[in-house]
Amino acid sequence: MKTLVSQLSYFLQKRTSQRNLKLLVRLFFVFLGIVALFSVLFHFLMQREGHEHTWITGFYWTLTVMSTLGFGDITFHTDLGRAFSVIVLLTGILYMLVLFPFTFIQFFYAPWMEAQSEIRAPRQLPASTRSHVLITNYDTVTQALISKLESYQIPYHLIVPDLAEALRLYDLGVRVVVGELDDPETYRRMRVDQAALVAATNTDAANTNVAFTVRELAPNVPIVTTANDSASVDILELAGGSRVLQLDQMLGESLARRTLCSDVRAHMIGQYGGLFIAEASASGTSMVGQTLASIGLRSELGVTVVGVWERGVFQAARFETVIGINTILVLAATAEQLDQFNERYRAEGISDSPVIIIGAGRVGRAAALALAARGVDYRIVDQDSEPALDKDKHIVGNAAELEVLKKAGIMEAPTVIITTHEDDTNVYLALYCRRLHADIQIISRVTLERNISTLHRAGADFVMSYASMGAGAIFNFLEGGDMLMIAEGLGVFKVKIPKSLAGRSIEDNRIRRRTGCTVIALKTGPDQQINPDPHEPLPDEGELILIGSTDGESRFIDSFYT
Repeated sequence: MKTLVSQLSYFLQKRTSQRNLKLLVRLFFVFLGIVALFSVLFHFLMQREGHEHTWITGFYWTLTVMSTLGFGDITFHTDLGRAFSVIVLLTGILYMLVLFPFTFIQFFYAPWMEAQSEIRAPRQLPASTRSHVLITNYDTVTQALISKLESYQIPYHLIVPDLAEALRLYDLGVRVVVGELDDPETYRRMRVDQAALVAATNTDAANTNVAFTVRELAPNVPIVTTANDSASVDILELAGGSRVLQLDQMLGESLARRTLCSDVRAHMIGQYGGLFIAEASASGTSMVGQTLASIGLRSELGVTVVGVWERGVFQAARFETVIGINTILVLAATAEQLDQFNERYRAEGISDSPVIIIGAGRVGRAAALALAARGVDYRIVDQDSEPALDKDKHIVGNAAELEVLKKAGIMEAPTVIITTHEDDTNVYLALYCRRLHADIQIISRVTLERNISTLHRAGADFVMSYASMGAGAIFNFLEGGDMLMIAEGLGVFKVKIPKSLAGRSIEDNRIRRRTGCTVIALKTGPDQQINPDPHEPLPDEGELILIGSTDGESRFIDSFYT
């Protein structure tokens, strides 16, 4: 009922709807006048033929004849009466079966349906709309971003040029608004000057147009855009982009950081201010067979183990967690603490053979450049004969062929990075490489989230996607933080200290046990305390920096913010 009332109210607010409704009312009264006239004439003609009928009967006869339901129980027997019946019948056909239905559909039904569509996919937002996020494209990145915004109850609106597509997305539960992306009036109607952020993930040319248009209307609103071509970065910034994300490059660099290919045990995979996140393989160390409590990393070195990987499956760290030969520890520490860890557990026997990169696209080339910057040798495999970077490191051929992989050094390589766009191909290659080299580290990209578990089952140790990375980067820019995604579905996030946690310690709140997330830093004003004492009470104001899975982040929000 509430929806019907709102639709009717919206419908009656439009001037065209008001005018059309008046025309329908006039048409209806004309119809009543014709019916009344024919009813009176029926009465007198029947009297002329010697029949007496009530006025109600005349009204009844007129409607049955005009609607083509008669003749039946009441008929004329003279030529004059029959001629009158023909006139009534033809008038009814013209009026009730042609004119009235057409007018009703044209002036009422069609505008009513249009009003219903505009209620579902409006063309402007209320003047009171503030602190909302405007999104200009619906793709894998923004799908992940929308999910994150909904988790934090941050309002958003997706601008869609096509009404049919907008209605389809509305039925999927997406908050849509209709408007052309290159029209300044669209952004005025979307209250862009009161928005918290504009996110553009279209083509580079379209993103440039969006950024330039928005910047003219709202000089202070943050604008985040993606860039497929590195040459577009400067143009997008000149157009008004506050932050330009090269997701392919970011993904390639993140994949390269995961490689185990030096004598350093702990490999840094990200940085959050003065806090470093690293991974360390337990293989070949005295840690194998011990519990996290017994190795005493926090008490002796100040290093926090926030979780462990076991063949692609992440588990939150617990005191009783037993370290196996395939366990990879996820560590949070300062640079000095990591140096102490590497000194104690220096890696030995790790192959110095080249890392294999399958796929010479933008992600593959970015991974190769990142490895080269670290002084790590690599071989890049691709069917394209055009050299990706260094022709001496480019192996031309199909990675599904054994001879090609052997030429790249698959039997000796410590790591293979799979960067193709096709998830099916990545699953195939992960399975193939695992069968050829059981101990090799396999790192893969993914497009669709449903294929993450399949890639892990196929043998991938780590899986990452530019969609989750892009969504995280946009969201963190909105929140004023820096993006740090450890792996698909696992990352570092920052939150304000909830009122329910203030004055109580991390241990008292059982944050890790309740949510699976680990507090790795406490920020109060300009100061940041890394690995804070879990027994110290939390302040009333400040920010917590945590590491956890996507589900763990949702559990934290549900547990302490609702």
